[in-house]
Amino acid sequence: MNNDLIKIIVRFFVLILAQVLVFNHVNLFGYINPYVYILFILLFPVKKETRMLFIFLSFLIGLIIDIFSDSGGVHAAACVSIAYMRPVVLRWVFGNAYEYQTLKIASTSLGQRSLYMTILILTHHLILFWLEIFSFTSILLLLKKVLFTGILTLCLCIMFMILFSRKKR
Repeated sequence: MNNDLIKIIVRFFVLILAQVLVFNHVNLFGYINPYVYILFILLFPVKKETRMLFIFLSFLIGLIIDIFSDSGGVHAAACVSIAYMRPVVLRWVFGNAYEYQTLKIASTSLGQRSLYMTILILTHHLILFWLEIFSFTSILLLLKKVLFTGILTLCLCIMFMILFSRKKR
């Protein structure tokens, strides 16, 4: 089996287990829950020929989280949404490296990675919490949840990327 395929499969299952067994039980101040499983979507290899597989796997990881969280499909909807808009964000943040298919997210600068992850994480959380709350009368609660959960998720995702990235010599 291809080394990249093994990494994708392992990352898929490890992030699901981490989310379901650990991070779903973190509840800071009654409304802040980190969603680190979206690292799978953020770090999926950038190849145009795998787009349909990528969107399907994004749906699948969201659906599995929904099943374990009993959340009625909001994670699946949010995951498919950011998977669909990911190429636009990649093109905007990374430019030519994305256009020529030479982009490796792990080898980009921390600032570019942070911007890329911030955009997708906040978009994911905005869709997720809007579908969860589904009311414009609670707009302040929605924005508070998006902001603070997004900050915690972003910090954890950056920490995991730094901890688990291989050092180049």
